[in-house]
Amino acid sequence: QKKLGDLHVHVGTLAGAALNQGDAVQLAVDTERRSGLRAHHSATHLLHAALRRSLGDHVAQKGPLVSGDRLRFDISHPKPVTEEEMAAIEAAVNDQVRANAEVSTRLMAPDEAIQTGAMALFGEKYGDKVRVVSMGVGDADADGHSAYSTELCGGTHVGRTGDIGAFRVTSETAVAAGVRRTEAVTGAAADAESARDAEAFARAAPLVKGVPREISQ
Repeated sequence: QKKLGDLHVHVGTLAGAALNQGDAVQLAVDTERRSGLRAHHSATHLLHAALRRSLGDHVAQKGPLVSGDRLRFDISHPKPVTEEEMAAIEAAVNDQVRANAEVSTRLMAPDEAIQTGAMALFGEKYGDKVRVVSMGVGDADADGHSAYSTELCGGTHVGRTGDIGAFRVTSETAVAAGVRRTEAVTGAAADAESARDAEAFARAAPLVKGVPREISQ
């Protein structure tokens, strides 16, 4: 068995078997990893939109990392994102997750896509047709499609925003002058992050002779 991206390739049982031209293979998608990639990738779109709405239109994507168990999203921003700002951004993304809106895709000419309000990466070269991914509940674009986020993207995504499950920010740091990095998790990993926080508050409560919900007061 060899793994190529999300595909497991079964090439026989012989030790050291090589994959050669003309060999018969059986391909199977790694569904668990693909599901995680879809959720985290879609969450980056909602996060990007929430960051721009909260911090300003100067926010531009500087490079994401999406894996089956986490996401990393770098943006242009001149100062740290405060705890209050990040809490509002996290809440905005979760509002879109709970809305469980359908994620739609359209093939359009690049100029037409930009006219509808779709976000494109500066300096990126596009072909005659681009894939426009819209998700969430928000203002209507020039074509009448209502969405919270609309971007040019060729990657894999969830069918509905509710498939993301949950969204939790795990860190916000600086990586270079004017570049901030947000790391986050979705789904079961987000639930586990919340459970760890709850456990930490429960352990700290006796030390201050209080109950967990009163520790920050």
